[in-house]
Amino acid sequence: MKKIFTLAVMLLSIFAFGAAKHTQMIVVTSDDYNTSNAKLQRYHLKNSKWQKVGQEVDIKIGRNGMGWGLGLHKIPKNASIIKKEGDGKSPIGIFKLGNAFGYEPFDTKYPYNVMQEYHHCVDDGKSRFYNRIINSNMRIVKDYTSYENMKFPANYYKYGIVVNHNPDNIPGRGSCIFMHIKEIPTSGCDAMSEDEIKEVIAWLKKEANPILVQAPKSEIKQLLDQVK
Repeated sequence: MKKIFTLAVMLLSIFAFGAAKHTQMIVVTSDDYNTSNAKLQRYHLKNSKWQKVGQEVDIKIGRNGMGWGLGLHKIPKNASIIKKEGDGKSPIGIFKLGNAFGYEPFDTKYPYNVMQEYHHCVDDGKSRFYNRIINSNMRIVKDYTSYENMKFPANYYKYGIVVNHNPDNIPGRGSCIFMHIKEIPTSGCDAMSEDEIKEVIAWLKKEANPILVQAPKSEIKQLLDQVK
């Protein structure tokens, strides 16, 4: 009986250890480090294999291309282009996706926050709120001078998704990275049409623990090899 119990525990441990951490993945690839054009493809893990979902989409990324960011991945020791605050680069790496957001409610089962003018994403590296979205109407000591309004007349943030880049909020390593609406290159986010971002949000599932994997073509394989 003891042997049977031990075997059962071992099998349970194997399945628990071998279970996929992520079953939804968005892959963004560019031709090189410097271009602001990229391709986006969604994937779903089924029967232990990643399968394409929907059509590949042309998107815009940082106006100065890409640089290695901070996320779930390992940065190569020989990496020479590192993302920094204000460099106009989208981050290279593997990143958890945070909540979706927008100017108005949206019918989705994925966590979604409605933004108002008083919601700020702080990009001031001297602030304790660096790389965080906060409600500026709350009773806080406002220790920042630079931030992004999460709702303003342009439709850029009408719908979007938080990319959990720089999760430890290290000053100067980049902040406020999103997937959102825009037709031209960005300061470091991934941009697409309104219909395209809405389709992505509607597809996302919290229980799938979705991730974003993005890099130039020369680096994408080594990142995909790290996905578990």
